[in-house]
Amino acid sequence: MNRNALIFLSLITGVLASSSCRRDDREPDPPTNVGTPYHLYIPSNLPPMDIPADNPLTVEGVALGRFLFYEERLSGDNGMSCASCHAPALAFSDGKSVSKGIDSIAGNRSSMPLINLGYGQFFFWDGRAASLEQQVLQPVTNPIEMHETWPNAMSKLQADAAYPMLFERAFGTDHIDSLLVAKAIAQFIRTMVSGTSPFDKYKRGEGTLSPDAQSGFDLFKQEGGAIGQIIPVAGSQPVIGQGGADCFHCHTADAGLFTDEQFHNNGLDVTFSDPGRADVTNDPADMAKFKTPTLRNIMITAPYMHDGRFANINEVLDHYNSGGHASPTVDPFMKFTDPDMELGLTPTKRQQIIAFLNSLTDEEFLSNPAFQDPGPPHL
Repeated sequence: MNRNALIFLSLITGVLASSSCRRDDREPDPPTNVGTPYHLYIPSNLPPMDIPADNPLTVEGVALGRFLFYEERLSGDNGMSCASCHAPALAFSDGKSVSKGIDSIAGNRSSMPLINLGYGQFFFWDGRAASLEQQVLQPVTNPIEMHETWPNAMSKLQADAAYPMLFERAFGTDHIDSLLVAKAIAQFIRTMVSGTSPFDKYKRGEGTLSPDAQSGFDLFKQEGGAIGQIIPVAGSQPVIGQGGADCFHCHTADAGLFTDEQFHNNGLDVTFSDPGRADVTNDPADMAKFKTPTLRNIMITAPYMHDGRFANINEVLDHYNSGGHASPTVDPFMKFTDPDMELGLTPTKRQQIIAFLNSLTDEEFLSNPAFQDPGPPHL
């Protein structure tokens, strides 16, 4: 063999050896969903839901997520699950001003209801999680909530006779890790679609609303203040009063979600004990701003606001009717903090607004058997 051939052979051998080393040393590709595609029913008056490409819904993944949502071994004392603070009958809230974790330490914020979160853009009151998968990871390790480490939680699940096979069916691996747990629970939460309330059926032409509820919806969509009154708006053009309830700016109804997925200071305080969104952005302009909650099932998710300070819906209406408190970051559409201005909710208007809010209660959602505790994991 001539010298050039030997050099060429040596180079080829080196390349192959290098490629082989890289291939052997490479970390294995992450498991992907391998189950049966899950058909998610979306009522016609709701928008399509964007499902992440790296976590498509599968029958097996949703079923696994349901077991994990009710799994108490994710907590440090094996006594608390996601459902402990998110009960189906309360639209996946817990009816408390602030929740307590496994060590009986109270947090400083109310448990948010889990309704139509598949449409969410931000999660938690301050929006610190940008996806459901990110959101699911946090309560387990939070020292005030479930107060567990993920390695401990994974060991407990791995030792169960059923879970490794359930993960195999959903993700193609029997090795359990936190990211797969988060994916499975996120899949389950995305199936929690509320769209069968009396209001939804009315919008689809499948039912009617009472005259009071229809009037309440009209008030919901109209500017507050006296009819024809010129109302200043900070940083924007004035608006003309329409005698309405002024709800639509933040609880947008166009897509049927009743939240704008944004953050607002709605005039609760003059000085702030909770920085809200500013705790995430470090922007002083975000002080005391919190995510707009949906109004769906609002009549059963008391108490209200991020800290549960209002015990019932009448206290909420009292707050908005009074105009709230002015502060440097108060939302421009809290237009009635000026004592010379008023929202003007008469007793009749309040009755009509409450009738409309009652029409957003979705009994089928609250009692849906697909969302209930499935019991211990089984194959």
